Amino acid sequence: MKCVLVTGSAGLIGSEAARHYDSKADCVIGVDNNMRAKFFGPDGDTNWQRVQLEADCKNYRHSSTDIRDRSGIDRLIEEARPDAIIHCAAQPSHDLAATIPFDDFEVNAVGTLNLLEATRKHVPESPFIFMSTNKVYGDAPNKINLVEMETRYDFDDPNYACGIAETFSIDQSKHSLFGASKAAADLMVQEYGRYFGMNTVCFRGGCLTGTGHSGAELHGYLAYLFKAAAAGRHYTIFGYKGKQVRDQIHSRDVIGAFDAFIARPRQGAVYNLGGGKPNSVSILESIDRLHQLSDRDLSANLTDENRIGDHICYYTDMTRFRADYPEWKLRVSIDQIFEEFAAIAFKKQ
Repeated sequence: MKCVLVTGSAGLIGSEAARHYDSKADCVIGVDNNMRAKFFGPDGDTNWQRVQLEADCKNYRHSSTDIRDRSGIDRLIEEARPDAIIHCAAQPSHDLAATIPFDDFEVNAVGTLNLLEATRKHVPESPFIFMSTNKVYGDAPNKINLVEMETRYDFDDPNYACGIAETFSIDQSKHSLFGASKAAADLMVQEYGRYFGMNTVCFRGGCLTGTGHSGAELHGYLAYLFKAAAAGRHYTIFGYKGKQVRDQIHSRDVIGAFDAFIARPRQGAVYNLGGGKPNSVSILESIDRLHQLSDRDLSANLTDENRIGDHICYYTDMTRFRADYPEWKLRVSIDQIFEEFAAIAFKKQ
């Protein structure tokens, strides 16, 4: 490939993509204006990642263009003519969205439309990868029968033995404003694929993780958990007795899915993307694993108030993606994820 364009290039998935395609493309254009620092303060600041990318990647070129800048995005794609567009930039917190509804919608929905339209005008044949979210399903997964165990909840319905599939409804549920703005973008990405015949895909991610994450209290719980433990901060568990479950997928495995799609793209594709039940873990189990790896206590308290629209139990049914792309394998286990975090968080302790 001559050129790959990555939005949110200093974020978790964007930076992993930028590093990966630096060795595969003549040019990687990273688009990131560090709005994460505005959203989350110093914990969310991604400038450190940008500095590392510029130092480590010989083919990386950074652009601070705001994806809400329609003419700027159009000009960037017209000039670069990328062979693939990987769109990871977002306002990613469902809690924060309620306090900044215009910023949330303009970044998540309007920014995505700007990228889609520029792609359609200038490089309609190029694969367009959109990092969507499982929050498009709203809180509907909470209506599935659940069983409460000692340290976690789990689905108590054989129809969901493998998790949530793409056939699950995104309608008639409470999404949070973040979930609604991402659903709008998700549907638009599908429509550009189906209406205009473009090679688009929505990857509806579960908990995307890895040590490249600038974890903050309102987004990136696993990264923030280790950050809090290393810094001696107090940690708050929001509702559900700490037994809420998420499946974790490492950023390297996400990039593997991107590679598979770019090699054999489809029009208007939708895939759930996560670690599945084998990589699922609750908050309580996460804290226990942290203790095992660090021999330290984490100061934490449990509140009764859960985050609005939050899932009690969610893990991903990967059947559809595995069927279409059987060469893709989940390579980073939940144990390896925790060990990587511990090695980074406590290396100076």
